[in-house]
Amino acid sequence: MIQLLGASLFGIVAVLTLLIGLGFPLGEFSIGGKYKVVPPKLRILCWVSLAIQLFAIIVILQAGKIIPLWFSIKTTKYIIIFFAIYLSLNTIMNFLSTSKKEKLYATPLSIIAAICFWITGVEM
Repeated sequence: MIQLLGASLFGIVAVLTLLIGLGFPLGEFSIGGKYKVVPPKLRILCWVSLAIQLFAIIVILQAGKIIPLWFSIKTTKYIIIFFAIYLSLNTIMNFLSTSKKEKLYATPLSIIAAICFWITGVEM
């Protein structure tokens, strides 16, 4: 099921985001690799991003009928398409990153997750 793959990949990203938000030295995987440890003020962005990522995971699982729907099918489809577009743009940004770690690890995760969301949105 493509939705489980998309949710799993986004889950990996969410765990990484959580660890960065907690101050682990993984900043090279995000924000262009500018920081080894993301400064506390920027960690707020990690928490916002984490909430969005968890929401995306829930929505793709709902679209795959793995968990019950919170929204109508039409609304769920629009949300899925929104995340597909977001992940597509995110893939481009990761690819253009100056951080080798972000480019090598985040780009493939992002593009595969984007494909999962696109397929899910088209199939709905």
